[in-house]
Amino acid sequence: MGYRRMNKDLEMPDRHYLSAAIGWLGLGNCDEAYDELVKISSAQQTHPAVLAVSYEIHARVKNWELAAKTARTMTDLRPDEPQSWISLAYATRRQPEGGIAAAREILVKAHQAFPQEAIIVYNLACYESQLGQLPQAREWLGQAFALGGKKQIKQMALSDHDLEPLWAEIEKA
Repeated sequence: MGYRRMNKDLEMPDRHYLSAAIGWLGLGNCDEAYDELVKISSAQQTHPAVLAVSYEIHARVKNWELAAKTARTMTDLRPDEPQSWISLAYATRRQPEGGIAAAREILVKAHQAFPQEAIIVYNLACYESQLGQLPQAREWLGQAFALGGKKQIKQMALSDHDLEPLWAEIEKA
């Protein structure tokens, strides 16, 4: 996700703690990553790189409530970042009070702000497919093909169980 690029403006020792958290994430140790992250000063806890790593930790341990809360903060602070909206939808889909319909609404709003973002329309295709709205799923998938490159999106779609109802059609596309 480019965490290292985003942490250049953090002062020491916060930059060190963030780098250590990223390192622990790279090793798959979310507990140690979290321990490093909480050492970061309270003034820097809403830094984009800190929030991105925090989200990643919560997502990896499947704490979808905290992942969604973190992603919501990301969208509030940086509404111009498509990845923040994608993360919010992803976590919302998985949290108990969320679901696919709620995630879909987040991405519909995001699509209005980022109409050229292929992963947003791809995920909208997935959500529509899971909601049984196959005509809409086809439309979104067609847009994803146009925006993200047909070969790449097709390969991704054929391994995505969200789109399984459309696999036969995608195979022929």
